[in-house]
Amino acid sequence: MRERQASQGARRAREFEAFVAGAAGRLLHAATLLTAEAPDDNPRARRLLTLSLAHTYACWDRLRGEDPYDHARQCLAARFARAAWHQYGGLGRGRPHPGSALGALAPQERLIVVLRLYEGVAEEQAAALLGLPTERVRTICDRATATLLHPPRGPVPQVAKAKVAPS
Repeated sequence: MRERQASQGARRAREFEAFVAGAAGRLLHAATLLTAEAPDDNPRARRLLTLSLAHTYACWDRLRGEDPYDHARQCLAARFARAAWHQYGGLGRGRPHPGSALGALAPQERLIVVLRLYEGVAEEQAAALLGLPTERVRTICDRATATLLHPPRGPVPQVAKAKVAPS
């Protein structure tokens, strides 16, 4: 009995390690986009990924034919949304890294853009995952995409007045 459990545990560990070897890089990139951190300095994204992978490992035997990547991505999105809700009192504005590609977006906008455009999740699936109407997900994605394509302009720089020599 113990040998069988040990064998199953070893098989489970090997399967999960193979999954992580193939998926961790893409999931970390998605988490980094969500947190709007710099790719080389992303502690919040790494923590988010670690917690999502730990949850996926805990559920590994119950997945039974489900896509483990999809499960890990759902955990990642749910954890990010929950953390943003608690940190900012809603999915309001955070303090992203100034060089982040998605730094101009609010957390909810980043979440939807990453799910829809980076991960290729259908509107209906993203809406179900976030508990939003499909039309709302479409509207937020369109607005966020417009913001990324046409960023708001900053203030107009002041022109220094030329000094006129007294005549």
